[in-house]
This record gives sequence, structure tokens and C-alpha cells, in this order.
Amino acid sequence: MTTKKSGASPDKRRKYDEAFKAEALRLASESRSTQAAARQLGISPKLLYRWQQAQVVAEVGSVEEARDPEVRALRAANKRLAQELDILKKALVSCLL
Repeated sequence: MTTKKSGASPDKRRKYDEAFKAEALRLASESRSTQAAARQLGISPKLLYRWQQAQVVAEVGSVEEARDPEVRALRAANKRLAQELDILKKALVSCLL
């Protein structure tokens, strides 16, 4: 009697280096949809979500703080304002030239 193995075996699992993960996270942050970014990279959206969560936990320091809705809302607002500031800086430079 043989037993079936569930899930992927460790040697068949794809491994991604840190450079790929960083680029994937950058693309996901610039994209409107994490799922679209994952599709473009040819990886699972769940994997990209896990990488994003790990990045947030690394920045914040704990899972509890990363899941706090207020912290997430403030981070999203901060990100949006930083993008607006970059746009305004570029517009100012183009007006001065």
C-alpha cells in the first residue's frame, strides 16, 4: 500500500531571491491591484500578499500593530501624500525650467 504526499515537495517548490521579492513588492505598491501585479509576475496573488504582510510586519515590528486598522489607514494616507508630494516636486521643477 502506498501513501500519497499532499502538497508540493520541497525540491519542486520555486524559490525567489530577495531582489525578485523587492521588485515584486515595488510593482505591487505602484500597481492599482496586487492581483494584477502577481499575474504580471507569474506568481500567486496569495504569495504576493504574504510578502506584503511580512514587509509591513518588518516595518512595524509586530503582527498586532500591522493588523490595526488605524495604523493601516495612516500608512495608506502617508503613502498617498508622499506620492502627491513627488508629483508636486516634479511639477515645480518643470515650471522652473
